Amino acid sequence: MGTLLIMIVFGLFFAAIFTGGYNNTLIQRARKTTAWDWLTSVDHKKIGVMYFMAGIFYFVVGGLEALFMRYQLLVPGNDAFVGRTFNELLTMHGTTMIFFAAMPLIFGLINVVMPLQIGARDVAFPFLNSLGFWLFFFGALLTNMGWIFGGAPDAGWTSYVQLALNEYSPGPGVDYYVLGLQIAGAGTTMSGINFLVTILNMRTKGMSLLRMPMFTWTSLITSVLIIFAMPPLTIALLLLMMDRLFGANFFDHVMGGSAVLWEHLFWIFGHPEVYIVVLPAFGIMSDIFSTFSKKKLFGYNSMVFATSLIGFLGFMVWVHHMFTVGLGPVSNSIFAIATMLIAIPTGIKVFNWLFTMWGGELTFPVAMKWAIGFIPTFVIGGMTGIMLAAPPADFQYQDSYFVVAHFHYVLIGGTVFALLAGAYYWWPKMFGKMLSERLGNWHFWLFFIGFHLTFFPQHFLGLFGMPRRVFTYEPNVGLEYINQVSTFGAILMGIGTIIFAWNMIQSFRSKKIAAADPWDGRSLEWATETPVPFYNFAQLPEVRGVDAFWLEKQAGNKQMTPAEPLGKIHMPSGSHIPFLMSIALFVGGWGLIARSWQIGVMGLLAFGVTMFMRSFDRDHGFYVKPKELLDKEAKS
Repeated sequence: MGTLLIMIVFGLFFAAIFTGGYNNTLIQRARKTTAWDWLTSVDHKKIGVMYFMAGIFYFVVGGLEALFMRYQLLVPGNDAFVGRTFNELLTMHGTTMIFFAAMPLIFGLINVVMPLQIGARDVAFPFLNSLGFWLFFFGALLTNMGWIFGGAPDAGWTSYVQLALNEYSPGPGVDYYVLGLQIAGAGTTMSGINFLVTILNMRTKGMSLLRMPMFTWTSLITSVLIIFAMPPLTIALLLLMMDRLFGANFFDHVMGGSAVLWEHLFWIFGHPEVYIVVLPAFGIMSDIFSTFSKKKLFGYNSMVFATSLIGFLGFMVWVHHMFTVGLGPVSNSIFAIATMLIAIPTGIKVFNWLFTMWGGELTFPVAMKWAIGFIPTFVIGGMTGIMLAAPPADFQYQDSYFVVAHFHYVLIGGTVFALLAGAYYWWPKMFGKMLSERLGNWHFWLFFIGFHLTFFPQHFLGLFGMPRRVFTYEPNVGLEYINQVSTFGAILMGIGTIIFAWNMIQSFRSKKIAAADPWDGRSLEWATETPVPFYNFAQLPEVRGVDAFWLEKQAGNKQMTPAEPLGKIHMPSGSHIPFLMSIALFVGGWGLIARSWQIGVMGLLAFGVTMFMRSFDRDHGFYVKPKELLDKEAKS
């Protein structure tokens, strides 16, 4: 680690020499670069794009880790990835997909789309938005540094303390998990607060809560879940850090601690986390079904009620992950009933989507195909969830591949399918280009078929007795062929992802700018020009009802009615301080992992210094003058 730090310092030193030295000229030169613009941006759209692209990157990383595991399980007795290596792949696959792929992909879409849907020019706290992203970025980087320095985490993505304490997981592996997730989690909490305040306080004139698009509604409930669910995880990670780094005994039962305490704290976060990544998926589906059915979303008010009820009940079901711990029949029964109840508002949503399509003028672009594929896939995951909600049955299913199949049907069939639908749907607003429908169809069918080939057979692996988290199995017991089908399906998913990557590259290389409203959309994001200007709206729009832009088009208007006269627009200035603050915490976390208290303290002190710098930041932003807006409109 010391060698790496020295190399970084010398690299900066030589870079300064060859670019003109540490002087004002260098700073001015840096500020004119594209890299500086992105590093210091507080524009919600650019931050959303950075979240989204980071999520795509980690989705590929997590997918490769899954492919390595499937290769290991291709035949019994395989020795490609065994023992600790397999445990590291398993741990990092789950951690990466949940925290570093699904979450940033969702935050990317929320950042880009939500302010446009409510008619806002930015989020409530642009500086905090930038800080949240860079904390996520460096937290994810720190967690994955274990692959290079000292070994990756190997105690499972839930990091149960029966495996995660120093006695059972020596070395720095779990420390990367603990410190990296704390840093990334701080950014997540900031984003949740930011999104909540933005939706509640920055809606344009006429945009009441019951006129908001469903994606904005699900973003609102998701933000509430984040605010209440992240603190238990933060506390759990802090206590585990104290156990591992400073010899505390919060979780060591031999010294009077409680291993079950970790499970409670983790799952009080962990099950709401499922809805943190699934509720935005429901919002994406609602907007897509309405747009491509040319109909108002069926049962809008009931969908809002169902979303709120899911958010509330999401905090009442965490013990269904702990039915086999031994909490007793009364506790198990209460949480079993709560788990079954949550199927009711979820069912309301599914039927409302079907009724939205019923009698509509359906079109089937790639985004709609992903949305339709989402429904039966997610329903299968929900049905197996009800099976697992019965404690006597859960005693048989738990720790088997049946559970693996269940949560992948929920998290991939639900979240990932919806995110891919959202990517094809909102790509024109994010990047100003279109994705190829031809390549998109190849991507959909290969990924969709591959997914079901991968995970549907795993239900039977579980019923036949194959435990999860194992790197081999006995030959000649009927498991080989099922595992081979599952691995073949994973390969198809990988090929589909490669096609999606090629589609993205082709889109970036294209010079053709997308239309402002390519799907004949219904909500306000389609009322803006493409590419979207940094101030979003020259004049904030006035909303007259649900599906505000569609109502204007039905009235014969080509654009929204302004809610204000043309005037100067105040916008925030970019800042390099969030980037520096996040680097400081990254260095501090790295120092604690290496047990180098000097580096750890230096990082924390640097974080304090950057906070002090922020306190004396006198830049209050800038104004866009009406003349600039008129000149831009004349040129367009």
